[in-house]
Amino acid sequence: MNRKLTHVYLMPGMAANPTIFEHIKLPEEDYKIHWLEWQIPDINETLNAYAQRMCQFIEHNNIVLLGVSFGGILVQEMSKYISVKKLIVVSSVKSHHELPKRLKLLKVTKAYKILPTSLVSNIDLLAKYAFGETVKKRVDLYKKYLSVSDKTYLDWAIKQVVCWSQEEPHPEAVYIHGDNDAVFPHSCGGNCIVVKGGTHIMVISKYKWFNENLPKLIEA
Repeated sequence: MNRKLTHVYLMPGMAANPTIFEHIKLPEEDYKIHWLEWQIPDINETLNAYAQRMCQFIEHNNIVLLGVSFGGILVQEMSKYISVKKLIVVSSVKSHHELPKRLKLLKVTKAYKILPTSLVSNIDLLAKYAFGETVKKRVDLYKKYLSVSDKTYLDWAIKQVVCWSQEEPHPEAVYIHGDNDAVFPHSCGGNCIVVKGGTHIMVISKYKWFNENLPKLIEA
């Protein structure tokens, strides 16, 4: 008798391509992993409209939907339009209340409209936007993972993060956050699984934790 596969869709963070998930491995007899990729948005596209558009890439029912960082915000929106077996949000925020002060200030002042996103061909600057840290000695690594540098996309994505309006955590989501996350430092409270030593890129640096724990979380 064939065991029924659970389809697991993975959404990367801002500016990142899905190779950030290259080390995420789940038992192949039970799970099939699918990588989702950022699409270039229309300049005035709402996050709701974009989430509905991204749902077109979901080809199965009762899926697991996992998103990292801004991808974690996106999957929370996508889950409003499709049925999911499990919603998993990694290195992200549960509501706009957890956004750091600098991002809240960007919203109040509308300064997100004048950020120098045209300069993101500079990989170090793109790493600061996406991962919250400078490249240091990992230039080649970041060039590999950070490939979505389209200005329209980045302007749009930063606005969506800054202006996200979710008031309360998603009641059925599994939130996973690192206690050393410099991008979203206020997200370890409440109903959250805290990964010791986890940074904003822990899906890369702590992939063994995810490989060990995701099956248990999915089936819980």
